Amino acid sequence: MTTADSRYVTPDQLRSGLFVHLDLPWFKHPFTFSSFRIVSQSQITEIRGLGLSRVRIDLTQSDDAALQALDATEAADEPAVAEAGAAEPVPEVAPEVAERMARLTERRRRVSEVERAFMKAANVMRNINQNLFAQPQVCLEEVGGLVGEMVAALLDSPESTLHVMSEKAGGEDSYYHGLNTSVLCMMLAKDLGLSNEAGHILGVGALLHDLGHVDIPDKVLKKRDALTRAEQDLRNMHCEYGVKRGAQIGLSKPVLKIIAQHHEYADGTGFPARLKGEQIDPLARIVALVNHYDNLCNPVDLTKALTPHEALSMMFAQRRQKFDAKVLQLLVRRLGVYPPGTIVVLSNDVIAMVSSVNSRSPLRPCVILHDPDIPKDEAMILDLEQESGINISKSLRPVQLPADVYDYLSPRKRVTYFFDAEQSDPARS
Repeated sequence: MTTADSRYVTPDQLRSGLFVHLDLPWFKHPFTFSSFRIVSQSQITEIRGLGLSRVRIDLTQSDDAALQALDATEAADEPAVAEAGAAEPVPEVAPEVAERMARLTERRRRVSEVERAFMKAANVMRNINQNLFAQPQVCLEEVGGLVGEMVAALLDSPESTLHVMSEKAGGEDSYYHGLNTSVLCMMLAKDLGLSNEAGHILGVGALLHDLGHVDIPDKVLKKRDALTRAEQDLRNMHCEYGVKRGAQIGLSKPVLKIIAQHHEYADGTGFPARLKGEQIDPLARIVALVNHYDNLCNPVDLTKALTPHEALSMMFAQRRQKFDAKVLQLLVRRLGVYPPGTIVVLSNDVIAMVSSVNSRSPLRPCVILHDPDIPKDEAMILDLEQESGINISKSLRPVQLPADVYDYLSPRKRVTYFFDAEQSDPARS
């Protein structure tokens, strides 16, 4: 149906510069998007091969020169196009479209598996947080089992992909911070070439680094306004409280060292001991970095949350002296320039959310596209590594999104990660 901003033309009238809308399901044509500006004769040939009797064009997004040329041909008695008529013939699914459908189906299957694994891990974390001190032996066995699975999956796998979890994959429970920290730390452990033994220590320490929060009153721990000096000093005591609690339930000395030092910074501005550089345990340096990043993305007051892109940019540009330089560089490479969960605008003005990062090409992650013509449960997932003509133009804060786009992409209030560590990714093959 046309509007004041659109009209129909025949396939023979198509030319470069026209912005077209293909009134077909995405799986019935070979193009990445159903709406795009024609830039080549090959695109015109492919559109003509779809068997459509008419094609809708957007007058506001088409080039003026292309519209003027179109008007000139119509004035020379080009056949008029009926505004209404019989339904368009449905073309056969081309091989390249079938291949794209298969890749998208496989990617959705993998994302679904990752979300199921995440929910399983989140249930373990929930039980640990509720019963750690009542049943320490049982809970520590669960911690060991969960970390053991991550060590086996991440450190022994030649390839792993970091995904942002959808809203349906879990609630907004604060204990996801420990799981987030552990997942990111374990991915860095792989990049650093740590042994499985060191990876296991790191994983347990990252999961339980905030153990001492149990001894901090909620009115301080969950306060959204600025803390008083006395309240901040009390909150900072959670490192020492965590070491004491950890020793009581039998945590190893290397894990206790991570708990003690996870707020120490390389420039000596951290707490509780104001350690510097090499004075800080190497594994604690990793946790301190990841803990800082996740706290920027997921603060107590979510109105002050930075986007993943903003958090990483701030850490690299303004706070790099606080962290181990090598580990920070690896975090940037692992999360990419646009970390999972970042809202972006593509070069064709489509809004999308980064769903997983491509460590081989940080500027070209996988994104979930906003397309009002496609149900959100069937949203397109685009691998920018395979789309050389499309780039990311800029990032947006979720609050900048129109309500319908926000509801469609459903960015999480809290950014939560999990991993896919299968041997390879068929969607990239």
